[in-house]
Amino acid sequence: MPGKILVLCLLASSVLAQQNPANLRKADIPEEPEPPRIAQNVEFENRQARSYPEQPPLIPHKIDGYQVDLNANKCLSCHNRHRVDESGAPMVSVTHFMDRDMQMLAEVSPRRYFCQQCHVPQTSADSGVENTFEDVSTLIERTKSESKR
Repeated sequence: MPGKILVLCLLASSVLAQQNPANLRKADIPEEPEPPRIAQNVEFENRQARSYPEQPPLIPHKIDGYQVDLNANKCLSCHNRHRVDESGAPMVSVTHFMDRDMQMLAEVSPRRYFCQQCHVPQTSADSGVENTFEDVSTLIERTKSESKR
């Protein structure tokens, strides 16, 4: 019995797939709006303050065209511990040299190799939604001032 239901479902889906999808819709599709412009990277002289503990730092420069794959990691050409003296870039955190068991490694851990999983370039993009986030320091100061009242 379940096999017959599966066959019927497959037949019905193939019949529907052959029809014009526009006929299946009840309303006309409005014209596509123009997509928003891609936000530009913002270059910073100094590192941006972090909003909460353990926040991955933002990337303060362009990374367009950076190769980060199994064969190469352009980020490490400046941020690796062997290169920071000549590049002047901050070294990656020591946590990037730890494996899952918190054992120190000689090189960056494979689980921390793909930088853009956590780090993103700072851009001029509008958040698109209302943001009421307050960092920890602001919350502590507000709490102190309210308790004095």
